[in-house]
Amino acid sequence: MRVSACAAFSRIRIGCVRYLNARPLIHCYDGPVVCEHPAALADAIARNEIDAGLVPIVELFASRRYLVVDEVAIASDGPVRSVILAHKKPLAQIPRIVADPASRTSVLLLRVLLAEFHGLNPELVEYDPDPNAARLLIGNQALAFRGRAPEFTFFDLGEEWTRRTSLPFVYAAWLLRPEIADATPSVPNAFRELKRDGLVALDAILAASDNDPEEAKIPRAIRQQYLRQNIRFDLGPREKEGMLRFRELLRKHALIGPAAGHPIEFV
Repeated sequence: MRVSACAAFSRIRIGCVRYLNARPLIHCYDGPVVCEHPAALADAIARNEIDAGLVPIVELFASRRYLVVDEVAIASDGPVRSVILAHKKPLAQIPRIVADPASRTSVLLLRVLLAEFHGLNPELVEYDPDPNAARLLIGNQALAFRGRAPEFTFFDLGEEWTRRTSLPFVYAAWLLRPEIADATPSVPNAFRELKRDGLVALDAILAASDNDPEEAKIPRAIRQQYLRQNIRFDLGPREKEGMLRFRELLRKHALIGPAAGHPIEFV
């Protein structure tokens, strides 16, 4: 990692998700990082336990004000593969869904897709003893489940979003507490630099994932396709339009308040 980025991060606390899709955004940083699930990172930045975090974008629609690092995101523009509803019954016949509580964005995206485009509002629960129950899965768990449960049908949330809206979907972005961005203006550029270096290092990232006990459960070809084709790391005009469309639909279906959150600010 270049010296400029190291210097920018020397005084801030960084949190990042544990998933394979985040590796290109943090791989080239060798400083301390809090690794957690998305919802836990959202809570950590809200409690002032970290200064910057790769956090679900729904946190931008809440009451706290954050700044968003421009040009960097975890997004998809078509099939994402790692945010899926696994089910056996037709969608209209599913009374309840076991929802992974680790990602608030994915839960709300599922609610929006089912309500807006299918007219459905199933109950979301955290547990169902039925092994055939429909379930929302995210991240590495979703990628691994797809390979070992061929009896399920997979409703890819990223694919459905883009098919219905013609827009990318943004799952997470680097959020900064405003006082940190003000005190250390080089931080956003450092995160952009990390992304650039990480994308160059994809071969090394894939090789490292071979030695990860959880990621190694996912076939190497799937991991390679996932990082090179399914996941997008840009946050440009179309991704921002997708974020605004998501917020609009959340408001329409009363999943957030009509005036929730601050204007989205990019740095």
